[in-house]
Amino acid sequence: MKRWIPLLVFAALGVFLYFGLYLNPKEVPSPLVGRPAPEFTLPVVGRAGETFSPADVRGEVWLLNIWAPWCSVCLEEHEHLPRMVAGRVPVYGLTWKDLDREAAPLLARNGSPYVAAVDDRDGRIAIRYGVTVTPETFVIDRDGMIRMKHVGPITPAVWQSKFQPLLAELGA
Repeated sequence: MKRWIPLLVFAALGVFLYFGLYLNPKEVPSPLVGRPAPEFTLPVVGRAGETFSPADVRGEVWLLNIWAPWCSVCLEEHEHLPRMVAGRVPVYGLTWKDLDREAAPLLARNGSPYVAAVDDRDGRIAIRYGVTVTPETFVIDRDGMIRMKHVGPITPAVWQSKFQPLLAELGA
């Protein structure tokens, strides 16, 4: 019987590797999907004395887009995001590790795709959301539950295939 153990282990490993070939490496599963969005209160970029918290938008479906001023892909996404969203759902930005304080002038110069962008200067809130790279976007429902995490830029194809169906389901 002990002769069969290596063969069984090898077969099990082969099955795992076979199914792994069909996984999308860009799809990073988030343990937060289906759970309440982590709470925070952070200052709004470029609006002295103003803060934002997820509690401020409880009762709405909204997007939290994590970005950074030093992220060129994020800046490209900013150009297209307003056209895709076009008033369908509010988008809030979480500015990740803006150590050089570039976000406010950049958003003022280029236009902001956000209702508000908040300053997560030390990156602690992004860590609570499990952010690994920018941009990342979360869909948060009326009850404050994370319904989806998308890693990478939101392109028109991604918007149409992933975001629109979920937002329609959520009634946004």
